[in-house]
Amino acid sequence: MNPNLVSIVPCETYAPDVCEAALKAALEPLGGLLWVRPGMRVGIKANLVAGAKPDRAITTHPVLLAALTRLLKARGASVVIGDSPGNLYNAAVLNRVYSLSELSIAEEAGAELNRDFSEKDAYDGHAVQAKRFTYTGWLDSCDAIINFCKLKSHGMMSLSAAAKNLFGTIPGTMKPEYHYRFPNPNDFADMIVDLDEHFRPVLHICDAVTAMEGNGPTQGKPKHIGALLASKNPHCLDVLAATLIGLTPSEVPTIAAAVRRDLCPDTAEALEIDGDWKTFLQTDFEIIRNRNSLLFVGGRTVFGKAVRGMMNTCLESKPKVKKSACVGCGKCRDICPAHTISIREKKAVIDRRHCIKCFCCQEFCPVGAMRVHRSPVAKLLTRGKGGSK
Repeated sequence: MNPNLVSIVPCETYAPDVCEAALKAALEPLGGLLWVRPGMRVGIKANLVAGAKPDRAITTHPVLLAALTRLLKARGASVVIGDSPGNLYNAAVLNRVYSLSELSIAEEAGAELNRDFSEKDAYDGHAVQAKRFTYTGWLDSCDAIINFCKLKSHGMMSLSAAAKNLFGTIPGTMKPEYHYRFPNPNDFADMIVDLDEHFRPVLHICDAVTAMEGNGPTQGKPKHIGALLASKNPHCLDVLAATLIGLTPSEVPTIAAAVRRDLCPDTAEALEIDGDWKTFLQTDFEIIRNRNSLLFVGGRTVFGKAVRGMMNTCLESKPKVKKSACVGCGKCRDICPAHTISIREKKAVIDRRHCIKCFCCQEFCPVGAMRVHRSPVAKLLTRGKGGSK
């Protein structure tokens, strides 16, 4: 089987019969679930970044998780669904996330929801960035892992899909620490790819029935695409997902990192795609272009370095507070890994001198008051690229 194979099929609604038929169709070109043996324990790593109703398009849809559970159980496997949201990693937080995300639908299909909140330490000598890291212990109980992500825009990485979903293996409150350790998007992307390579899920599936555009990955707008994607290679899946929403692979740091490491091709045309993928191309998807996608890298003289620094400062995206929406809850202050946010007169204030532009504040703001702000120069330079907002 071609390692660059990606399957894409229509899935117009979240009706149970439609989802199950679409899953079977998406998995068939990849050999289906023939690898599953009776008695296996299969872990489904969902995207449960925050507790939210399914129609908000923040999390992997529970009907799809239920459909996959039924298919796995039909082959004699037991199923556990888990993730670590960007909060405390404990029963109280996870039970709330499970409830709001309506994962009782998956439980009724026979899935177990993870309630093992242990943490384990790992060393991986092959890693580029994350040679030592802490991960969620429930994964050790699984004979195989399926990565079931959600297609969303993302403030720091431009795209949240298969590769980025493995950041959920890091326990919740440790995530800001990793942002602080790897403030450069390219280094952060290599860390994500390290996690992908370490855990190596047997299968990657992407819920693109209803995606999220705009202020993703938690405060954007639902956007209907009507598709499921599947692959054995997360980076190949992401190349196709990025192309569908109007991003070039080079604009997604995790894809760029994977290309540098010869883990995937750099264009959708170089993939083997099973399915009429061009029917799902989006011409008006509101995306967040990675802040490094336009950065100047030339200039070795003192003058050249000065010009490069000035231009890059003008082009960088930054988190910005929408004062009229901010409620002064302090969530952004508490999550900020660089401790650059304070609450003054019941509004969030960002200290620009020390902001590392990781966009944790934007990702976890409960009311969407934190926004990705792009400079007028950056907007002008990307005006002709299509889909840029």
